Amino acid sequence: MRVRGPAAGRLTPMREPSPEIEPRFEPGDEGSEFDRALSAPELLEGWTIGNAVNGGFAMARLAAGLHPLLDADGGHPDCLALSAYFLSAARPGPYAVEPDVVRIGRTISTGQVSLWQEDDGARVERIRALATFGDLAAMSDPVRRQAPPPRMPPPHECVGLDDVPGESPVPFPPLMHRVELRLDPATAMWAVGQPSRQGRMRGWVRFADGRPADPLSLLFFLDALPPVAFDLGLMGWAPTLEFSGHVRAAPAPGWLQVELATDNFAATLLEEDARIWDSTGRLVAQSRQLAAVRIPKS
Repeated sequence: MRVRGPAAGRLTPMREPSPEIEPRFEPGDEGSEFDRALSAPELLEGWTIGNAVNGGFAMARLAAGLHPLLDADGGHPDCLALSAYFLSAARPGPYAVEPDVVRIGRTISTGQVSLWQEDDGARVERIRALATFGDLAAMSDPVRRQAPPPRMPPPHECVGLDDVPGESPVPFPPLMHRVELRLDPATAMWAVGQPSRQGRMRGWVRFADGRPADPLSLLFFLDALPPVAFDLGLMGWAPTLEFSGHVRAAPAPGWLQVELATDNFAATLLEEDARIWDSTGRLVAQSRQLAAVRIPKS
């Protein structure tokens, strides 16, 4: 999957299947980078985009903070839905998560949670969210209707961000080292300065260290790909203003297939829809977010 020489206008995928990552961790095992970061007393540099902590990771951390309150009886282990408002950018460093119960029900429970940090001596709320918890094992089947996964090449025929030539118009953030990402070449040409301008991005993703995806990590993966604005030729930062995500089933082991799309972009505001299918083709998560596209002046 190497792009050779000065072929800045081409992305050449590898032609041999990617080796399977030997699972070394179970979800919740603090040997994995994701779980270790979730339990760390500080937001870690390795989960950032630019100077800000990735919103998907922050939402997973908020859901993890609500879990002990909403699953106290063991009947509501999974975050089914989460709606978050991003009030200011979370930065690497110390933080506090403050969860609160809104309602405990028989089949679902709801809570609210905020992430706070100190900023220039003042206590600042970074994110505020509402989340509903339940039991996916009792709420995932039977499947009566779902969107099929998009047609795209298998992972070994897709391209990785680390294989883009040096002329790539955007630097790849530390977050991209936490995952293995393979983009459909048809939606990856923005990486060599030739975006399709269709407002679409498709790819395969999994944790780089072999940790299997689980319902909690799906909140992260819904916001783990580069912004779909890149496919419109807009390479600036696209911070999330509001996010609503749904987790519909526990994912099967293996690659996750992710599709991003936007059909409404006006002035500087863009909506981004994300859908995730697991290795069996099951639609396991979906989201919509409103983002503010910021284009560098230079």
